[in-house]
Amino acid sequence: MLTIGKIARATGVTIDAVRYYERERLLAPARKSRAGYRLYGADTVRRLKFIRHAQQCGFSLAEIRELLELRTRERSCCKDVRSVAIAKRAQLDARIEALQELAQALDRLIEACDDDAKPLDDCPILGALEGAFQGESRPRAAPAANRARS
Repeated sequence: MLTIGKIARATGVTIDAVRYYERERLLAPARKSRAGYRLYGADTVRRLKFIRHAQQCGFSLAEIRELLELRTRERSCCKDVRSVAIAKRAQLDARIEALQELAQALDRLIEACDDDAKPLDDCPILGALEGAFQGESRPRAAPAANRARS
């Protein structure tokens, strides 16, 4: 049996992370010692490494829990795990597409901001960002020449 500290060191996670995974029902100590210390089986190291690798692949804790539960179901098969992976891939594709659209929008703003001498009131990037938060275009300030006459 391994203590929480040994499990943490063997997997490169913090003790707090091990406790967190316990609260999230991804891990459970095999038992507690007479002194109340959590004691884990050797399979816990393998399970923690699985959790960490799954997180690096983009799986959420809920999805990881689902994968771990599939391992314990008698009727589960590779097709079930594949379905979870396909769904995750579709989510990643959607996020990638959304990020590419954001990058293109930012490129357009950068391109529109072609005058280094423009005053900040006329900055198209600031104007677009303010408009995005207000749900409308930002009112344009009067040009500097008109403000000077006022």
